[in-house]
Amino acid sequence: MISSILEQFPILNQKVNGHPLVYLDSAATSQKPRQVIEAVKSYYEWDNANVHRGVHTLGSRATDAYEGAREKLAKFINARSTKEIIFTRGTTTALNIVASSYGPSAVGEGDEIVITQMEHHSNLIPWQQLAKKTGATLKYIPLQKDGTVTLEDAEKTITAKTKIVAIAYVSNVMGVTHPVKELAAIAHRHGAVIVVDGAQSTPHMKVDMQDLDCDFYALSGHKMLAPTGIGALYGKRSLLEAMEPVEFGGEMIDDVGLYESNWKELPWKFEGGTPIIAGAVGLGAAIDFLQEVGLDEIHRHESKLAAYAEQRLSEIGGLTIYGPMSRKVGVVTFNLGDVHPHDVATVLDAEGIAIRAGHHCCQPLMRWLEVSSTARASFYLYNTEEDVDRLVSALIKTKEYFADELG
Repeated sequence: MISSILEQFPILNQKVNGHPLVYLDSAATSQKPRQVIEAVKSYYEWDNANVHRGVHTLGSRATDAYEGAREKLAKFINARSTKEIIFTRGTTTALNIVASSYGPSAVGEGDEIVITQMEHHSNLIPWQQLAKKTGATLKYIPLQKDGTVTLEDAEKTITAKTKIVAIAYVSNVMGVTHPVKELAAIAHRHGAVIVVDGAQSTPHMKVDMQDLDCDFYALSGHKMLAPTGIGALYGKRSLLEAMEPVEFGGEMIDDVGLYESNWKELPWKFEGGTPIIAGAVGLGAAIDFLQEVGLDEIHRHESKLAAYAEQRLSEIGGLTIYGPMSRKVGVVTFNLGDVHPHDVATVLDAEGIAIRAGHHCCQPLMRWLEVSSTARASFYLYNTEEDVDRLVSALIKTKEYFADELG
């Protein structure tokens, strides 16, 4: 089925700078299949109304679609209940909710928050701010030379003082897949909770909240074929029930008096104001699409593509690949000698190839790698080996163009 998918993504059927588009930036945002586009279009054409408020037909249909998307997501990640699914703007908002609402009550002076140097800024800055406010210590599990972490180092870093462990399931730069289930067990053994950044894992592999036993899990819809501006926070029900909302206003209240108010039950107490209804509808359609293709099939396709990309890129002299070889997800980060990644990306764009260049919202990791920035090609279910071949040919052309700089 993978081979017939390309035609279902309208945006990919175009030319950029006179060349057929090769989109290799899905780690930043994925493209949207026709099924998702039509679902959002249909909502606006037929069902557009606010949710949970009106008893009229449009309001009822909108509410059913919105809550139906929550049910789909709960099943997709195997949450125990829809009450454990909070809709957010994305991974960043979800992680900030945990840091702002759960963090202050769980972390105090002298306590520890454990992360890694490869975290996206969204899973770093909230914990920096929490540590500053509470007097807690921010600690880092050491990275191996290939960017992986070992359970032995995790055991040494996580202590009885640790209250929160926060880590990405999959690195958006190195393509590393962390042993989240085992890290959760270590955290729980020390009385800590584990917060997982699932932005790069949820679109590419099966994730199971009950099997992983993580306490919080954040995800973004736009990286998994859904519209931008929609994401979710999964949290264990007992933890979410004990947390206070971080936004106050309409929709999240049960009763409001002049001097006191109380909140709705989960999940709505965290969803103040008019929610991202069309985004949720699109997310529901994206989940349907991913399940039709099959997450196992997507994972096999990406693993094969990543291996092929590593092999072909390794043939280019002077090109450095960062992260472990034989990675399990389609993220390959590299530099071409001393050519600035922005220059590499510019030449590739002239060839119709879209990649990411920069620090990828991971500046501490760039310093650990001793570079200012890198180029990144990221693959998804609509990419092919032909796309990799186009990338390699364009990089060879780039190398020839900057021959003087490369010596």
